[in-house]
Amino acid sequence: MEHLKVESFGPIQKADIHFGDLTLLVGPQASGKSILIQLLKLLVDKSHVRKTLQQYNYIWGKEPEKILDLYFGEGMAKIWKNESIISFDNTYFDKNWLLPKAGRYESVASAVETLFYIPAQRILSVADGRPKTFMEFDVSAPYVLRHFSEILRQLIQNGMGKPNAIFPLSKRLKQSLRNSFNESIFHDGRVVMDDRTGQRKLRMEVEGMSVPFITWSAGQKEFLPLLLGFYWLCPPSKVRRKDEYKYVVIEEPEMGLHPRAIISVILQIIDMLSRDYKVIVSTHSPVVLEFAWAFNLLKKSHNTEDALFNLFNVRKNIGTNRLFRDILSVKQINTFYFNYENKRVITKDISTLDAGSDDEFIANWGGITDFASKAGEIVSNLMTDED
Repeated sequence: MEHLKVESFGPIQKADIHFGDLTLLVGPQASGKSILIQLLKLLVDKSHVRKTLQQYNYIWGKEPEKILDLYFGEGMAKIWKNESIISFDNTYFDKNWLLPKAGRYESVASAVETLFYIPAQRILSVADGRPKTFMEFDVSAPYVLRHFSEILRQLIQNGMGKPNAIFPLSKRLKQSLRNSFNESIFHDGRVVMDDRTGQRKLRMEVEGMSVPFITWSAGQKEFLPLLLGFYWLCPPSKVRRKDEYKYVVIEEPEMGLHPRAIISVILQIIDMLSRDYKVIVSTHSPVVLEFAWAFNLLKKSHNTEDALFNLFNVRKNIGTNRLFRDILSVKQINTFYFNYENKRVITKDISTLDAGSDDEFIANWGGITDFASKAGEIVSNLMTDED
């Protein structure tokens, strides 16, 4: 997975994405970020998507529009236009690619999934304190949400090594990361599955109380399905990656989180990079972009390992040494801005994140630093005038 070019697809007039080890996508709401990475998922895993839908008695059929509605969600079929141009790693795709090949038997029984997708709407997967099944969603929900929720259900149903316990788990995630999530998100709360209502649901045991999911803080609720996604990808063994997965998409990992908690999530993303996943993140968080900016500068320096420990405020030990080992020398972060103008979107490579650039999109990190820069300028000018 190296290069995706898209023209005239949904709101996207032209997108040209070269994937790094970590690829960041930034831009305003409804600028096509989710549509693009859902398309990427379909391009990478079409056979597995088809197998999954057929498993739940959906008919793939021979009409591209119905297939697109099944995948992107009801009413979304027109995003793939007749004039759409899609090129993925130098192979071109049109709508007919979605169809079973005429006169040729296509077996999807052995299709494997290689891209794991954590959607922005992930809170809907556990909205009532338990992961929903695939079939509990109606056809208006995009495939990536339904499939993600079903995976969480399977994960909890099959157990994670300790009955009913969700967090903390000694064999899930590195200790430094568990500590970071505890300090920034759970604050010594213990997350469990509890059946006191007659149905196993999420609760938090903290300070002698047992608190139902609905009363958790917004950040804790938003983070929980993300945590379960991390569990799925990081098996409790010497195996570096989960099954056949090579790629991970995380939409808006910062949702509901304080900046300190976002830093903890970035540490977990670094851990996934160290496991040789390629990771794609859509984000509106300046903290994520600040990390990418610092990473770019540190790559050009020497003796930078200590700088990473200082940046993330973690202690040196075997686990953190492994986490940061060689990451600056071998990993690449690419950043793309989705520029929404006149109801059309064109992407721009802003990977340098150079605040001194003459290109405003690079200098203001795709609009993420616009307000801070403007506020600083206005206050500076005001103070100068008063002097």
